[in-house]
Amino acid sequence: MKSVLLKLLMILIPASGSLFGQVYHIDISGTIDLGLPPYIQRVLDEAKADDAKAILLEVNTFGGRVDAATQIKDLLLNSKMPTYAFVNKRAISAGALISLSCDTIGMAPGSSIGAATVVDGGGEKQAEKSQSYFRAEMGATAESKGRNREIAEAMVDEDIEIEGIIEKGKLITFTAEDAKKYEMAEILAPSLEAFMDSVGLGDQEIVRSEITFAEEIVRFLTGPVISSILLMMIFMGIFFELQSPGWGVAGSMALVGLVLFFGSHYIIQLASSWEIILFIIGVGLLFVELFVLPGFGIAGIAGVILIMAASFMSMIGSFETVSSADMSSAATRLTIVLLLTIIGMVVMYKMGMKSKLWDRIALNPEFRKEEGFVSSDDYSDYLGKIGVALTPLRPAGVGVFEDRRLDIVSEGGFIEANEKVEVVNVEGYRLIVRTAEKNDEEKTA
Repeated sequence: MKSVLLKLLMILIPASGSLFGQVYHIDISGTIDLGLPPYIQRVLDEAKADDAKAILLEVNTFGGRVDAATQIKDLLLNSKMPTYAFVNKRAISAGALISLSCDTIGMAPGSSIGAATVVDGGGEKQAEKSQSYFRAEMGATAESKGRNREIAEAMVDEDIEIEGIIEKGKLITFTAEDAKKYEMAEILAPSLEAFMDSVGLGDQEIVRSEITFAEEIVRFLTGPVISSILLMMIFMGIFFELQSPGWGVAGSMALVGLVLFFGSHYIIQLASSWEIILFIIGVGLLFVELFVLPGFGIAGIAGVILIMAASFMSMIGSFETVSSADMSSAATRLTIVLLLTIIGMVVMYKMGMKSKLWDRIALNPEFRKEEGFVSSDDYSDYLGKIGVALTPLRPAGVGVFEDRRLDIVSEGGFIEANEKVEVVNVEGYRLIVRTAEKNDEEKTA
């Protein structure tokens, strides 16, 4: 009797596991970016905690970042749960590597896999170093799952020739039928449900994971366009904050950009604490150069270099996994950001500082009549007059003319406090000054 009960128990236990098991579904579509690995890591952790039966990836992508695909590959290879990939339409480039990382690959009729040459944003093939790295990743990943290493490498390198499959000078991109024929995919199925039936998961509960709002925000902020805008906010905010005393809207704008840019890049492991520290040190050096060591010397140059280096490294992530394509893309983006920032600074400096908008952005001190400050509708009489800079001009500050304290702006660079200055231009209420020549002292008011 005992033996009969034991046999029944052994039959019922796996049956109940089959009936009540869960398969966690992950949608791999769109561009493969660095916001995707943290999402997949979260789903894998949830699946493990729920004792899920398997992980199922539904793949439809033209590819994306090599380092992001490599991170996802590592996550899948390290998973203790069975992993399945169903290629629904296409698994190109980075999508091919992710698919090859799974234990079983299914493909829908009309779908394709391959074409994994590393290219930049313009579609140009990258240097051999990048090709060699990704070729090795593809080959090793395929080999670890019992698939043909040489075929996987030929998806990256057109110089590889495989008799009967591909001639030299062409990349491998397999249709679903070819992938099944050459054992790069195991199953052909018309739908995801049919694929699950084929691998014995048809009676399992599918848990469709969804990217959270926070994860969506991180992916949005780390996108190339938005992250570039955030950098411009930081650079322009710092520049205009340095033009006015106190703390104003420009400084707040720079701080918000700093938190959003580095915070989002830190979450997806592009930026490390070191890059954030370097950026802050760089900004600190600029303040030292402007307020402690006037002029533009070693501290200022070092500050600019640290800021640029930190920004660049936060765009590319680890040097160990980044491709030359990603580095080239980051360098191009940073160059464009700098050019647009400079143009924006010039436009706002020439036009914005004359408007009410500048008065809102810059925190200008309030000068009262009882304190010796005066205002006038006509400052043209001050043209050519020489006074004294009461405060350092960076470029804005205060000067004394005919015992009157007036707002003045340096025509060029930094001017020390107590230096004699000459009014060279009058723009409404703005007095544009430069350092007075010694032989002009007789003009002093």
